[in-house]
Amino acid sequence: MSNFFKNKRVWITGASSGIGEALSIAFAERGAQVILSGRNEVEINRVSAACSKAGAASVLVQLLDLERHESIPGIVETVLKKVGKVDILVNNGGISQRSLALETILEVDKKLMAVNYFGTVALTKAILPNMLMHQLGHLVTITSLTGKFGTPYRSSYAASKHALHGFFDSLRAELTEAHIKVTLICPGFVRTNVSKNALTGDGAKLGTMDEATDKGMEPDRLAYKILQAIEQGKEEVYFGGKEVLGVYLKRFFPHYFAKMLRKAKVR
Repeated sequence: MSNFFKNKRVWITGASSGIGEALSIAFAERGAQVILSGRNEVEINRVSAACSKAGAASVLVQLLDLERHESIPGIVETVLKKVGKVDILVNNGGISQRSLALETILEVDKKLMAVNYFGTVALTKAILPNMLMHQLGHLVTITSLTGKFGTPYRSSYAASKHALHGFFDSLRAELTEAHIKVTLICPGFVRTNVSKNALTGDGAKLGTMDEATDKGMEPDRLAYKILQAIEQGKEEVYFGGKEVLGVYLKRFFPHYFAKMLRKAKVR
């Protein structure tokens, strides 16, 4: 990979573990100035140390809770005062779900939308004026293949990811003349703690690893592919194993795909 990311100011949310951690270190290895955000101060500081060791031009830690929408404009202002501008915003923070729709209380639905959708949108809207002022920037959002098709046990999660696609597809069209790129990254199964931390119907964490997740792509490998997609300016990309075929089966053979989903072992 080239020196494309060297000294780029890259802000990654959900940076304390999983895909976010792998991305943070990958950017650091390529000499970026990384801004790391998440809720867990201990884990964020651990990733910060790893980024410094990996060769980051600089590392800034900024705690951020995507569910506290009212705090986001002030946090963006604080970060911009320290770094001047953000070249790449990676919207990676979020939570998943493992429960049947009818067994999921409405508060869980609301929480998933509050974090995954409204938190991401709030951060994007807060940083966009600075990007427009500089006429330069790249908005990267980690959604999911469930942003393209819903599966059992993921109703609220899929809804939040579908919403992100609607928002960022529209935003990309609106920013055509502003030299600001928008990329949607849609991973399938990735070997992280996403299923352990997923919410069940009553809001408790699942606490166990899905079999499919356990056999998923390694975060480091995914991070490398994501950086390639960003450098190439891709608008939307899909990563994973055979689950990626779902995008095309739904598009060209929707009835067949719907029948497949009823038998899918996704939990």
